Amino acid sequence: MNDVLPPDTWVWQWVERTVADVLQSYGYGQLRMPLIERTELFARSIGEVTDIVEKEMYTFADRNGESLSLRPEATASCVRAAITHGLLHNQQQRFWYAGPMFRYERPQKGRYRQFHQFGAEAFGYRGPDIDAEMILMSARLWRALGIPDLVLEINSLGTSESRAGYRERLVEYFSAHRAALDEDSRRRLEQNPLRILDTKNPALQDLVAAAPAITDHLDTESAEHFAALREMLADAGVPARVNTRLVRGLDYYSRTVFEWLTDRLGAQAAVCSGGRYDGLVTQLGGRDTPAIGWALGVERLVEIVQLAGSAPAAPVPDVFLLPVGEPAVRAATGIAESLRDAVPGLRVLQNCGAGSMKSGMKRADRSGAALAVIVGDDELATDTLTVKHLRGDGGQERLDRPGAARHLAEWLTKQSGRPDAGPSGEH
Repeated sequence: MNDVLPPDTWVWQWVERTVADVLQSYGYGQLRMPLIERTELFARSIGEVTDIVEKEMYTFADRNGESLSLRPEATASCVRAAITHGLLHNQQQRFWYAGPMFRYERPQKGRYRQFHQFGAEAFGYRGPDIDAEMILMSARLWRALGIPDLVLEINSLGTSESRAGYRERLVEYFSAHRAALDEDSRRRLEQNPLRILDTKNPALQDLVAAAPAITDHLDTESAEHFAALREMLADAGVPARVNTRLVRGLDYYSRTVFEWLTDRLGAQAAVCSGGRYDGLVTQLGGRDTPAIGWALGVERLVEIVQLAGSAPAAPVPDVFLLPVGEPAVRAATGIAESLRDAVPGLRVLQNCGAGSMKSGMKRADRSGAALAVIVGDDELATDTLTVKHLRGDGGQERLDRPGAARHLAEWLTKQSGRPDAGPSGEH
């Protein structure tokens, strides 16, 4: 687990605002869910024989002896919340969420045991148009974040019925090559043979490549659904590469699955992953409800944004308020508050603590502020403020307090196009 320090926090905030703006522009509303759920929820949704449930969840007993777990992912919680609050019966819903997840796994580049995700989920839509919307929404997100060169891979897993037939073919194929399988793959052969296709073992890649393709065993409706999705993506100008080995790591997926990949983060190539899970709502006790969603890791997204250099510069103070002398120090906090009140959006950094004029001006320069507002005995006696431009040739002048506020407001208006204003448009 790791700390995020202020220089990086600004990038996080910008990414978070940008993602929220894009998701909300498609009509998705934010759903906030608890960090802790009953362990049974994840065992039923993710699958008891998956690595997540078997090895990676933070699970403990509460004071009543009930088994609880920190959430390792959010889709199951999202479904649980929708069922709990009666949001799915004869309704269609679009949600997004953000927050920390927890998995006890080997830390890798951009991956920690506490990690953060954004996700989007849609319920009640059966057609491929919502699949296309999900993918196009993520593509728009990459453009908004200034991330180039991500590659989209898609596949279809069909229905649970068609997948059962494919599973038999896969077991037959890998059983014939059992001696070549590693320990994990032999275990998966008995429990979930599709997961063998997701192996990262280089020694198995040729064997996996020669395995039967799931797209050759789709039921008619799933094949038509997948073809329509590919056509919609092509019409929208979003290239998609069909990867018949893409199965995703969780057991609840069906039909469409997809991943956005990068070559900038080493072996961990996936930036955003998702797909349909049409049977999960029923599996967790709700009515038959088609569903689709995706999730992305914020740590890795922030790292890609930093590599791309697309985030605006971190904000610096607009004004460094420098009191000189003990009376001015006592008055400075009230003056700073009055400036913030008079000029909404103005960032004022007050020099706290005693010090000389010379040392204070050095701090003002290091702060990055464009302006210094100086108050000393003379300014207090005349109810004025000295405004000094620290960058360029603006010079300095002493103004009465209303005049100083107008001067700062006019200056801020000229800076309204500054890059650190961010997507919120607050300036």
